[in-house]
Amino acid sequence: MNIDALRYPVGQWEKPLAFDRKKIATQIQIITDFPEKLKSKATSFSAQQLEKTYRPGGWTAIQVINHCADSHMNAFIRFKLALTEDKPTIKPYAEAKWAELADAKSFPADSSVQLIEALHARWAALMLSLDDEQWNAGFIHPEHGGELKLFQTVSLYAWHCEHHYGHLDLIM
Repeated sequence: MNIDALRYPVGQWEKPLAFDRKKIATQIQIITDFPEKLKSKATSFSAQQLEKTYRPGGWTAIQVINHCADSHMNAFIRFKLALTEDKPTIKPYAEAKWAELADAKSFPADSSVQLIEALHARWAALMLSLDDEQWNAGFIHPEHGGELKLFQTVSLYAWHCEHHYGHLDLIM
């Protein structure tokens, strides 16, 4: 398998250009289902598998799981900012450096899975309450070249769930 297939097991994210409520419903379902899929995968790993990387130079399974908690907490906050402020500029974070911190490298997977379960339940409830106008709210992401609307952001994070689940599949 080539390195790109290992890096992007479900392909790279494609930014949607148009609002599509049907696609959003599917993406919310992916985000809703992710905690249970992640829990099932994480509990099937041995201690050795949790320390295994999905590719040379890649993160370990535990880093991937803890990264999802970090990333999705940031996403939830970005949703709230976009809904309560006029195109706020969000602060990016150095996710590769976060993945090297002690908690990301060794914090128990089940604790991050529990966090993701609660976070995704609340995040899904928020997303299901949004009307069309709210889905078109956005934030400025300095690293993504401008504004990301919430309908684009839900697409990104549905992809993110599948992307990292794909990484964990490579460890099995």
